[in-house]
Amino acid sequence: MAQAEGKHRYPTLCHPRAITMSKENLVTNALTVDVEDYFQVEAFADIVPPEDWEKWESRVEFSTRRLMDVFAQHQARATFFVVGWIAERYPQMVRDMVAAGHEVACHGYGHRFIGHQTYDEFRADIRRAKNILEDLIGEEVEGYRAPTYSITAQSLWALDILIEEGFRYDSSIFPIHHDRYGIPTAERFPHMLRRAAGELMEFPPSTVRVGGQNLPMVGGGYFRFLPYRWFRWGFNHLNRVERQAAVFMVHAWEVDPDQPVIPGSQLSIWRHRFNLHKTEARLHRLLSDFRFSTMREVLQLRERPMALHEPVLIGSGPVYVHD
Repeated sequence: MAQAEGKHRYPTLCHPRAITMSKENLVTNALTVDVEDYFQVEAFADIVPPEDWEKWESRVEFSTRRLMDVFAQHQARATFFVVGWIAERYPQMVRDMVAAGHEVACHGYGHRFIGHQTYDEFRADIRRAKNILEDLIGEEVEGYRAPTYSITAQSLWALDILIEEGFRYDSSIFPIHHDRYGIPTAERFPHMLRRAAGELMEFPPSTVRVGGQNLPMVGGGYFRFLPYRWFRWGFNHLNRVERQAAVFMVHAWEVDPDQPVIPGSQLSIWRHRFNLHKTEARLHRLLSDFRFSTMREVLQLRERPMALHEPVLIGSGPVYVHD
């Protein structure tokens, strides 16, 4: 029964259980955490505005340290994309990330959707967050991820500001169709973006290509809604068939099923809380099955040269320039 299900649902060369190579022979994938509190998510932005954040019980230190304990059990290092507002309030937690061998990167200061900001507001937001984080850890912050993957065809200008503010890589352009984010024609794997302001390495959230469509393989809500075997198959396909590193993401609040309920719409509440009680166990499985490290290390450990073309983002979307 399991074989038939695997054959029909996973279009690849073999069933996901068929590969038994040791972790030592695996591609190193990027393990990432978006460090924000449960009341800061975009789905509840109209219900819990930033001026009300202090009124809510904070759970972010508990959930983040819980993740750090899980990672320690598997000797896995991660990149923590930290909201600046959180870093101000939990400075020791941020320092402890670095002490444990993790990478600290930037998730903006106020966790604002980029399309809701002006150029100047976005620059002020990321500059403030970057300065806070660098003061805390005493080293350069190289990476950035936009809240809700909100660098889209309409907000490509944000890339120039990231370059001007000293970031070296970004992980915000999701190459899928989605109603709030994504550029479906964007490159699927790490590549250099050439902009008027300079160059920036893009490490896109992971996808697999099935039936001519890019399907999400990044984690987050997808990890809670889709069966674990989808991710096991997808990571095997990315690592062993396409020979590429994957990017996995989990929100800190996703390992905290006891967080307070935010009184939003029933749909928003359901989406936010679905399978929170299963996230930690699934993480243990993923970390046992695959090898992970930080974004910074994975970008240095690329197992083969960059593709023969580099996407140049011009106007509203990517234009591919071939050698």
